[in-house]
Amino acid sequence: MQPRSILIVDDEKNIRLAMSMALEKLEIPVETAASGEEAMEKVGQGSYEFMLLDLRMPGMDGIEVLRRVSQQHPEIKVIIITAYGSIELAVEAMKLGAVDFLQKPFDAEQVRGVIRRLLVKSWGPQGYEYYLSMAKRRILERYFDIAAVYAQKAVFLNPERPEALNLLGGIAETKGNRQEALDYYRAALTRDPDYAPAHLNLERTDQQVYSSKGIAWG
Repeated sequence: MQPRSILIVDDEKNIRLAMSMALEKLEIPVETAASGEEAMEKVGQGSYEFMLLDLRMPGMDGIEVLRRVSQQHPEIKVIIITAYGSIELAVEAMKLGAVDFLQKPFDAEQVRGVIRRLLVKSWGPQGYEYYLSMAKRRILERYFDIAAVYAQKAVFLNPERPEALNLLGGIAETKGNRQEALDYYRAALTRDPDYAPAHLNLERTDQQVYSSKGIAWG
């Protein structure tokens, strides 16, 4: 089924043009908005599957647009656009319902890639695998705070699986939170006593001579 259109929201004309050109290969209708106010007006009149949303805009900023879209149009999948060094804002946006993020500067293939990933992933209860894979991707990129949000969403969707809990344990270790990590690893093993990565992590973390090196992400 042909997806509904994509709305690009950014106050910079060059960014709107570059993203529109990048998405032409996907053959999905694309519209643009130069402000948060214009974006909300278009959302009220149109039908969108995706929104690429800049967080820093004059007037109604991206966080406020995201908050309103999440409440009024939860079917729209919002991918936020952040400037370098704005990971704290990205984390806040993920907690408000954004499904992914792009960090400036980005290239055309990165823009297409995030839409392609969302097109092929399932949603609803089966979305556990999507959030788990995105958590692992962000761990590899060392965006641990973002990875934690993805892992937490995975746990919410399926609290009986061990993998996301194990990832949260590893993330806790990267922040120096040894006891929190132990709690997550033990929780993972209550879900699946045979889950090897959690076993390895628990044994290493519970040793008297402790080292955070060698986290088994699974």
